[in-house]
Amino acid sequence: MMTLRQFAAKLESIPTTTSWYLADLGEARGKQELFTKQSPQRLKVLREHALIESAVSSNRIEGVEIDQVRIGTIVFGKPLLRDRDEEEVRGYRDALQLIHEQGAKLPVSEETILKLHRLTRGEIWDAGQYKEKDSDIIEKYPDGRERVRFKTVPAAETAASTRELIERWNDCLRERWVHPLIALAGFNLDFLCIHPFRDGNGRVSRLLLLLQCYYLGYEVGRYISLERLIEQNKERYYEMLEQSSQGWHEGRHDPWPYVNYVLFILKTAYREFEERVGQVKSRRGAKTALVEAAVDAFAGEFTLSDLERACPGVSRDMVRRVLRELQKTKKVECLSRGPGAAWQKKGITLKRG
Repeated sequence: MMTLRQFAAKLESIPTTTSWYLADLGEARGKQELFTKQSPQRLKVLREHALIESAVSSNRIEGVEIDQVRIGTIVFGKPLLRDRDEEEVRGYRDALQLIHEQGAKLPVSEETILKLHRLTRGEIWDAGQYKEKDSDIIEKYPDGRERVRFKTVPAAETAASTRELIERWNDCLRERWVHPLIALAGFNLDFLCIHPFRDGNGRVSRLLLLLQCYYLGYEVGRYISLERLIEQNKERYYEMLEQSSQGWHEGRHDPWPYVNYVLFILKTAYREFEERVGQVKSRRGAKTALVEAAVDAFAGEFTLSDLERACPGVSRDMVRRVLRELQKTKKVECLSRGPGAAWQKKGITLKRG
């Protein structure tokens, strides 16, 4: 709530970069209705793909991974779940469906936050409950060393801090202290600094980001996975979060690095949405277009496994078939042999060694 308190003090100005992001997002929102009037079947493919990517990526950021072969079944089927990781991915999918189905009708409330946590944590003992003990955010190094990256709000103050955060969010929307998208990013930063749960805070923060986007009329998260984009920019995510959380407890922090990061993710999502709608409109199959888009997104070398990871829900045979077609048309080239063979787009020269 310290960021929204800061915003309540009536900011005199905002960074130029932030203004540019807001202008771009305003334009993208204006085009949103045009793109969402495309063929329902084409958009259905994007929705299903985004649902898979979001459930998988948001959990993978936290170290939760499942068998690639089982992803589609876990997200869309009703199988017996094998382990805790599969349970958490299924729970995240349930939370996503709740948000996608209810959208802005689902209030940003304490009840909603606890419900989202309960869904994502499954049958674990403290699902849907605030943390009972103080917990700091610890960074662990490969050599075994640790450091406290951030001291979170004490357990005894968690409930009150969360309620204040929600109240200030509603006040900000009503009184317009700042642009609503800035308030959204500030809310997300404050939630992560409060760290209200023993575990699962990152996943709930990403669900709240999606929900609040719906509330503000930015619905790109229905078609493009915000969680996947955050995972792809994970290092920057942690860097900006740490940078903006310094001095948070005293209200002397700089929220703009994290605010701009959130706006960057949303802008990237809209740009990708426009590109993918155009690709899915072509006569090629929708899944073929999605694989081609994933290939195009790689800046350097990639493997078949990298491509599968970028296209959850698309079979390995399909990925291989698309790669072969791209190779025939000289759009990609294979750099080595074997299961872990490296590929790259034609025309890219990389320094080796």
